[in-house]
Amino acid sequence: MRIEIAVAKVEKYAVGESGDTVEVVERPHGGVSIVLVDGQRSGKSAKAISNLVARKAIALLAEGVRDGAAARAAHDYLRAYRGGKVSAELIILSADLETGSMVVSRYTETPVLIHHQTEWSLLDAPAGRVGVHARTRPHIEEYPLRPGLWAVAVSDGVWSAGQRKGRPMNLLDVVQGLPPTLGAEALANDILAHALQSEQGRPNDDLTVVVMRISRHDGDNVRRMSMRLPIPPRIYNAWTQ
Repeated sequence: MRIEIAVAKVEKYAVGESGDTVEVVERPHGGVSIVLVDGQRSGKSAKAISNLVARKAIALLAEGVRDGAAARAAHDYLRAYRGGKVSAELIILSADLETGSMVVSRYTETPVLIHHQTEWSLLDAPAGRVGVHARTRPHIEEYPLRPGLWAVAVSDGVWSAGQRKGRPMNLLDVVQGLPPTLGAEALANDILAHALQSEQGRPNDDLTVVVMRISRHDGDNVRRMSMRLPIPPRIYNAWTQ
């Protein structure tokens, strides 16, 4: 089997910096975790919040702390640091080779989509945001690692895409309508494309899609990772003037 992860994201229209943060870390006992944090509001202030929460969660996961404990610590840290006045949404997707399971931890009102066995479903049990209420707990689900297992986490901008324009996107319908042979990257790109179309190319919020897929693999044991990140034109223009 093979773990595939992919991220596709774009910032809110006319805002220079996304308030969403995504980080990936290898687990010390085998496997990988990917953390998605959606900071309150958008732009630089939201980015500062999401970076703070993501760094805390990633550092603990890298030390072998269990997902639920890492999520709670990130919640407590933001609440103490900002006095309970600032919130963020946190999702952790982990492929844990020690337990042979995929773990989905949610501190968010935004559902996570799961393809388990033969169908897509929503993980939408109530789960508060991090950083505000003292007794807020994450919602955690666990699935055995098997080919055909998918998890799709999105920021609330994707989940609510098109609502303000009177053409809401149904994310469950979108994934159900896509070919099951798609890879993780293709699925992330297609979901983001549907969200941008619903927003008529001018998103009202940051849009982030994170996909984790377990697929069949009979090839070599080489680990590979790639990334494509656009450089803002202002950087290029500053060097060419």
